[in-house]
Amino acid sequence: MEKGRLIEVRLHGERRLTVAERPEGKTKWVVQDERGQSYTVNPQQISYEVTGQSYQPKDIAKFRQEVDLYLDPSSLEVAWEILVEDGTSVSIGEMAMLLFSEQNAPQCYAAYYLLSEDKLYFKQKGDRYEPRSRNLVEELKHQLQVAGQRKRESEEFLARVQQALSGESVEWQSSDRTRLEALEKFASLGEEASGRSVAQETLVALERTNTPQAAFDLLVQMGLWSTHENLFLRRSQIPVNFATKVLEVAQQRIEFPPPDADTNRLDLTYLKVYTVDDESTREIDDGLSCETMADGRAKLWVHIADPTRWVMPGDELDLEARRRSTTLYLPTGMIPMFPPELATGPMSLVQGKICTALSFGIVLDEDGAVQEYSIHASIIKPTYRLTYEDVDEMLELAVPGEPELATIASLAQRREKWRRSQGSIGIHLPEGLIKVEDDEIYIHVLEDSASRQMVAEMMIVAGEVAARYGHTHQIPLPFRSQPQPELPSEEELLQLPAGWVRAAAMRRCMPRSEMSITPARHAGLGLQTYTQVTSPIRRYTDLLSHFQIKAHLRGEQLPFSAEEMKEVMMSVTAVSQEASLVERQTHRYWALEYLRRNSDRVWQALLLRWLREDDRLGLILLEDLGLELPMVFRRSVYLGDRMEVRVTHVDPRQDAIKFQETVDRAAQTAVS
Repeated sequence: MEKGRLIEVRLHGERRLTVAERPEGKTKWVVQDERGQSYTVNPQQISYEVTGQSYQPKDIAKFRQEVDLYLDPSSLEVAWEILVEDGTSVSIGEMAMLLFSEQNAPQCYAAYYLLSEDKLYFKQKGDRYEPRSRNLVEELKHQLQVAGQRKRESEEFLARVQQALSGESVEWQSSDRTRLEALEKFASLGEEASGRSVAQETLVALERTNTPQAAFDLLVQMGLWSTHENLFLRRSQIPVNFATKVLEVAQQRIEFPPPDADTNRLDLTYLKVYTVDDESTREIDDGLSCETMADGRAKLWVHIADPTRWVMPGDELDLEARRRSTTLYLPTGMIPMFPPELATGPMSLVQGKICTALSFGIVLDEDGAVQEYSIHASIIKPTYRLTYEDVDEMLELAVPGEPELATIASLAQRREKWRRSQGSIGIHLPEGLIKVEDDEIYIHVLEDSASRQMVAEMMIVAGEVAARYGHTHQIPLPFRSQPQPELPSEEELLQLPAGWVRAAAMRRCMPRSEMSITPARHAGLGLQTYTQVTSPIRRYTDLLSHFQIKAHLRGEQLPFSAEEMKEVMMSVTAVSQEASLVERQTHRYWALEYLRRNSDRVWQALLLRWLREDDRLGLILLEDLGLELPMVFRRSVYLGDRMEVRVTHVDPRQDAIKFQETVDRAAQTAVS
């Protein structure tokens, strides 16, 4: 190196032409750029030296102008085409001659500049440059095109995001889906989300904090999510929408019904059929009838919707229902097991229409035990679509012309009394039913009314009959059982306040129900054998029972062997448990949100039981809402004590709530 040498240096990653001024120490040089700015550089920062003459800083601009005349990147492709066939390598001077037919200082620097910027045609080996093979160049071109496309898509996506943030209507493109899904997963799952780097890139580009909460806020501000987006559902594996193929199959079944495998259905259209559900229910899957037989005895009929008329084991609809395992009931609406058009249409027991069903004819003895029963693939014509409130009113008024309804209710009472004699365990606590409509939250406390007891008893007796049929004929079914609980002794229960406190103490002792292909006693129901068959549109295990029982009634081979039944039950149970968890979490969220919106109200509360008595952490029941929530007390209280409480802090997202008693003696804050 000598003074006056024109050199290219790299300063903070940027190339810059400078003139050498003087050495600095043993290896470094002081250089000066065209503006007169001096820098001290080491040998590693020097990327090119222009030889042949001495320069001044003022000469740099002119030199650059001369070089610019030759900086045409397309000329490098011409040189590559010449050299690629025999793989000839070239020096910078040789490349200058090839490109410009000269190798003076400006041409040589231009050749160097083009080669150093090139990422496609040549690779450097020492002081020479080799042409890459045609296959490699094609691959690199493809990679550059993909990268360019991604860059354009990213820029266009960010532009649409800005549109959405400014309140404009946006037509999202298919190429946006990956980035939007990455944001959704990051907002839902945080650091555990796959593809979170894509979401983080978007947040950084928008100059936002790199957090799941920032992703959540962005989705809300873009109008893609609600402030109450159900993260519990998004974190689950539960599908929300149906695939196009499944919807197409459902529509085909509606337009072109498949042949009915049950060609000899029992015609029960002469019966008066009552369907009883909540007003909002759209999947009507059970109806009740009662007729007087020739010998004067009453015969109950429990009619269950027959989705197996439209679904076959192993087809698209069956596999989709199995994947979902259950209809999910959330305050904001339901997520059905079957496509809604099918579930609420031909599968349901629709008033005034001829419907296919699986009907259970049951005669009870004087005590309420099942004396006789039969099961039939049938056709029925539902007469009345009633709500629980309708039935309660009709029973209370003893409506003339509807003696069948009163008989069914009377038989249900007889049935419930018989189950008590068999050791059934009745636990009744108020339950808050939460509905969200147009962002308004409604909580209705479900009462243990005569109509609900009537329907429940009819569903239970149908389940007993189905299980007895399966047991008698050795049909593998998803039998449900419950071990005998170790309940508090009579003496212990008498020490507790009567009513809800005792019920809570008993509920705490109840073991989980179990499912197996082997029949066993269900202690809670007081039955020796039991299975669920009354919700085949909404519960896949009920559908399994229908497949098995109907095949046996037809004298056909069972669609599921014992081993196959076990395998399906295992997979379905896991999904059902996840669905139940999402339902509980979602109901809890909206319960807390309701309390947040009504934080100025005073609530009547009852201490149900202790969670940690030493810490005075108890479970209270808000009687007006049927909600059970934890609360820490700062005074001595006893089970069954009633008090007035007010919410002092609630955060539905964090599942946190604090209460305070409103009486003076307990003005301390209670936390949970």
